[in-house]
Amino acid sequence: MIKNFVLDTNVLLHDPNALFKFEDNHVFIPITVIEELDHFKKDLNMLGRNARTVSKYIDRLRGMGNLSDGVPLDNGGMLRIAFVEEGARHLPPELRGDLADNQLLGVAMTVHSREKEVPIVVITKDTNLRIKADALGIRAEDYESDRVDIDELYRGVREVPVGKEFIDRFYAAGEIAPPPGAEELFPNEYVVLRDAATGSSALARHDFASRKIRLLPPMKEDVWGVRPRNKEQHFALDILLDDSVKLVTLAGKAGTGKTLLAIAAGLRKTSDDEVYQRMLVSRPVLPMGKDLGFLPGDVEEKLKPWMQPIFDNVEYLFGSNKKKRQGGVRGYQELMNMGILEIEPLTYIRGRSIPNQFIIVDEAQNLSPHEVKTILTRAGENSKVVLTGDPYQIDNPFVDSSSNGLSHAVEKFKGEAMAGHVLLVKGERSPLAELAANLL
Repeated sequence: MIKNFVLDTNVLLHDPNALFKFEDNHVFIPITVIEELDHFKKDLNMLGRNARTVSKYIDRLRGMGNLSDGVPLDNGGMLRIAFVEEGARHLPPELRGDLADNQLLGVAMTVHSREKEVPIVVITKDTNLRIKADALGIRAEDYESDRVDIDELYRGVREVPVGKEFIDRFYAAGEIAPPPGAEELFPNEYVVLRDAATGSSALARHDFASRKIRLLPPMKEDVWGVRPRNKEQHFALDILLDDSVKLVTLAGKAGTGKTLLAIAAGLRKTSDDEVYQRMLVSRPVLPMGKDLGFLPGDVEEKLKPWMQPIFDNVEYLFGSNKKKRQGGVRGYQELMNMGILEIEPLTYIRGRSIPNQFIIVDEAQNLSPHEVKTILTRAGENSKVVLTGDPYQIDNPFVDSSSNGLSHAVEKFKGEAMAGHVLLVKGERSPLAELAANLL
């Protein structure tokens, strides 16, 4: 049955292709949404680009017919630009006026008053707008096209109960066919084999090519002064140091070591092993709380407050690595002068091709799926990309724990042999940080 969908501005800013994802149904864009897109189009960030993209799509469709009467879409649906007309009188006095959300509800009421037999659905990422729509008897939904159930997010690790005999055979052979209960493993998924009776265990990683699990050896050497403090950190370092895995996603709460492990592995691969030409580190420029406004200085000086967490981690690694200090390398500034470390905002990554680099994108949970796609498609020959973040700590108002780019990438790439994921669960920053992450 055909449905009428009324789209909010935030849906189009989140995914410019949302216009074409409603199959053979009718899509209505309120004129107030066009006005709001016009306000965003001059921005130089991703929202501005998305606003311009949507406007170009609609302008292209304009050549195929009258937008107020409806223009056919390739998927069999129809797009219309709608105004508030007779439906406005059905709005309660509290919702009348020039507020864009109320105008959108007026459009929904207008469409419904004309086609009472056709179900009407408001699609918005605004929670309060969904509440107001529901109060008016209008069905409202979040944009679900790229959402991931955060409670069922792929962990990259699973625990499998086995007998002691199986563990002994596994240690003797070094690799073995997965035990019962672990037949459907994803590529590069880690397995904890545990015998409840004796407490013995073994750590393994699934080799998708041979369809076997391989024994994960103990990490005898530190990585730039860092040694894993728990099994998840062991898994993370293992996948970070594997050059055949081109995309690594690390998720976990604050203090679990995501960024520190990624930077330590990156320095090992660039400074020591020289597998990559340099390490490129970036993070979204999004404030937590009230923004400080414009900052003085050149690009490097402006970026320093945003990139200070990266510098803190590098300085910590230098403090932990006596060999590097004795070798004459004193800190992150010298690494930058030597061309080993490069810090860059994501604002400037579009249009680039980045070959032979170890790329770390920190706080990736603040990115949209479209932004993550833009980053991953920049990776050139022999480059490795690491996305780190906490899906529960998000400062970007246009994404949430289920629709952010990090969660999206984890789910989309879990079946690919060149990708790996680890969910880190235990905080190792300090007892206070761990307690705060759990209680607050």
